[in-house]
Amino acid sequence: MNRDQPTWPAERAAAIRMVALDVDGVLTDGGIYLDDTGSESKRFYVRDGLGIHLLLRAGLHVGLLTARQSPVVAQRAKELSLSFVHQGVTDKWACLQHELAKYQLDPIHCAYMGDDWVDLPVLQQVGLATAPADADWEVCRRVHWVATARGGQGAVRQLAENLLRTQNRWGNMIAAFLEGPSPPREHS
Repeated sequence: MNRDQPTWPAERAAAIRMVALDVDGVLTDGGIYLDDTGSESKRFYVRDGLGIHLLLRAGLHVGLLTARQSPVVAQRAKELSLSFVHQGVTDKWACLQHELAKYQLDPIHCAYMGDDWVDLPVLQQVGLATAPADADWEVCRRVHWVATARGGQGAVRQLAENLLRTQNRWGNMIAAFLEGPSPPREHS
């Protein structure tokens, strides 16, 4: 598990049925924007959102585990219709174990993307440990795969695309988009 391993771990990816993500530094660029009233905002990348949508559409469970608490994260999670969202988590691994049990999955069936030391306990346990390109070095050297994109700039989309290609679902996803929206059906 190190940054020098350039190849996508297809064998590990084939078993994935759940994707769990950290938020700050993974779904965002890691910046926390506070205005003069103390209101927080974050920047999310829409292509990462589409990647999550595709994973959900393919039947994978997708959720968030974050140590911070933010109404903006709750709003984004609702927009994406995520399988689970846990904020203010001090023990991410225990929280993820609960979600795995709920869906009757083993750790080998889970991919996780994290960017900093607080993610290491989870990254050491899951079947596919991943990180964005700008993750802390101590994280990058301990994961199975490092995206070429940075956090909040497409790393999650790369993960989603690689998983769907490995599981032979990418072509069907593209075909569905090429067909366009389904025409309205008459009600009988």
